[in-house]
Amino acid sequence: MNSETPIIQIKGIGEKTKSLYAKLGIETAGDLLHTFPRDYEMYELPIKISQAKSGYVCAIYAYVTSIPNEKKVRKLSILNVNISDGTGSMQLTFFNMPFLKKTLKQGGYYVFRGTAEKRGNLLIMEQPKIFSYEDYRKQCNVLLPKYSLTKGLTNQTFQKNVKAVLSQYEFQEEYLPQTILDQYSLKHDREAIETIHFPDNFDELLNARKRLVFNEFFSFLLLMKRNKAQNDHIQNQFRMFETADTVRFLEQLPFPLTKAQKKVWQEIREDLGSSHCMNRLIQGDVGSGKTIIAVLALLMTAANGYQGALMAPTEVLAVQHYETIKEYINLYHINLSPVLLVGSMTVKEKKDAYEKIRTKEANLVIGTHAVIQEKVEFQSLALVVTDEQHRFGVHQREALAEKGKDPHILVMSATPIPRTLAIILYGDLHISIIDELPTGRLPIKNCVVNTSYRTKAYQFIAKQVEEGRQVYVICPQVEEGEMDQLENVVDYTEKIRQALPPSVQVAYLHGKMRPADKNRIMEEFASHAIDVLVSTTVIEVGINVPNATVMMVENAERFGLAQLHQLRGRVGRGEHQSYCIFVSTKENEETMKRLQILNQSNDGFYIASQDLKLRGPGDMFGIRQSGEFAFRLGDIYTDADVLKEASDAVNYLFESDPDFSSEENRKLSDYFQTHNRNKVDFRSI
Repeated sequence: MNSETPIIQIKGIGEKTKSLYAKLGIETAGDLLHTFPRDYEMYELPIKISQAKSGYVCAIYAYVTSIPNEKKVRKLSILNVNISDGTGSMQLTFFNMPFLKKTLKQGGYYVFRGTAEKRGNLLIMEQPKIFSYEDYRKQCNVLLPKYSLTKGLTNQTFQKNVKAVLSQYEFQEEYLPQTILDQYSLKHDREAIETIHFPDNFDELLNARKRLVFNEFFSFLLLMKRNKAQNDHIQNQFRMFETADTVRFLEQLPFPLTKAQKKVWQEIREDLGSSHCMNRLIQGDVGSGKTIIAVLALLMTAANGYQGALMAPTEVLAVQHYETIKEYINLYHINLSPVLLVGSMTVKEKKDAYEKIRTKEANLVIGTHAVIQEKVEFQSLALVVTDEQHRFGVHQREALAEKGKDPHILVMSATPIPRTLAIILYGDLHISIIDELPTGRLPIKNCVVNTSYRTKAYQFIAKQVEEGRQVYVICPQVEEGEMDQLENVVDYTEKIRQALPPSVQVAYLHGKMRPADKNRIMEEFASHAIDVLVSTTVIEVGINVPNATVMMVENAERFGLAQLHQLRGRVGRGEHQSYCIFVSTKENEETMKRLQILNQSNDGFYIASQDLKLRGPGDMFGIRQSGEFAFRLGDIYTDADVLKEASDAVNYLFESDPDFSSEENRKLSDYFQTHNRNKVDFRSI
């Protein structure tokens, strides 16, 4: 069995389980092995009720003091059970589990495991797991892997299937040079993969995880190093000079550029007129004015007789860019002839667009990945701008660049990353930072609350909708069954519909929907046909709705601070006061201290630097991230030290053996040729 073995060939997997794995993007044995646990559970010895702390998971050995009481609210069955152990009492609440009325006997002793919560004088545990004392003791002090699941797929099935693969899998020979393994105390690849799934103890788990995180960072940085080595030798084929077009445009704008914007614009002008090709990143907070800088660069390109392209990650964002630039043309008569190119256009519309691009009637193309289709022929593509570049794979960006002869590259990103890490992660690009917001923006009002605030939050949302505003609600998962005790988009949508007036239009959005459906929902929200949009982080990028004034994030503790700040950036874009409500299901001191940083500042770079300081091994699991550097396992904040080590290792390899001619480095290059999805041949540099 190897990485390409179809999952259906694994013992115990039939057609039904195969289809469930397909929902998670798992189709081969290699996919299964490289879908690492999202968390681990270690069952601790039971404690007394009097020792239970609010916000913490615990196990309680107690007896049932009353007959379970069931009540129904609409379609929801709620079962309340009281327990005691002599040191105190606790109320257990179960949802849609009416059969427990017969299972839990009054006077019977059980172990209940879940998160204790203090509500007033009452100690509550919702949806705890139930064990006999003997069964629970057998599982104590063992690290049990927990995987991200889909409805119908259990954690036990996942564990069993992984064990079946590990027993027959033919691992490849170790590919990292021994010098690197020794220098950074790294496990062998095979041992790390086996251990990450079934660790003997926490120290072994940390060591295995370090090696796999190192793998991710190392391969990514090798690719960046390859790109930089190639980019540094590219001569400027499209030397440009500033014309009156950009000067007139700036003079007509109703607002002056900020100091930061002026500095970045100067850097871009110098790049475009230099002897080498531009490869530059504009890193700036949401609303800092990156788009106007990109328009200036595209206008300068057109004024010099060339074509430019602006590629956005979603159709909605591409259309918004197109409409914005058309408005600039109408208001300020700038010399741009844009054409839109997105997947949903008709065949005739696309054909017309291709012709305008080919004949240079269009000097600016705005679109999604449709811009890099084979039928698109540019006459003189000199500048490529990619917005929110993390949504594009390396090959997509390269394919767009290949539409011209070494065009200039300008990348825009709203992901705030501390400069020390940005220098490593953006090793193939020169970095420009816009670190101030335009004057006149109303700062977003923030609050961090627990789940008891939900009713008030719903009332506030209803009031905002009544005033004509719109609302985002973010949940960490798509459907029930992916992670225990987390809100999911599908069920939450129904819950909030019941809580809001019938006149409020509620819809949901998530990444598993068909692209056409996602676009339709985003367009309906943008046009105010939808009042409240319940979504996963898919809306983090790709939609600009100035009328949206409320962002409510459920299970906020599951997200990194930088990502929460990104989500917050979806509101505060219009003239009305905006609000962000972060709902945490954990009230322990560390969690609340971390989330309170969002109350203290709306500065993304400050928040990112604080995130870097606060994140440590204790945050190894449970904090969601996305964006530019959403590695499978690694986290640029928690694993900043490993990132630096991987960077040092890459630099050492290139300095000690730039041709990759040694036997060890040939093996490394061959490995990436056959196994790495980027297919990097470092000996070709």
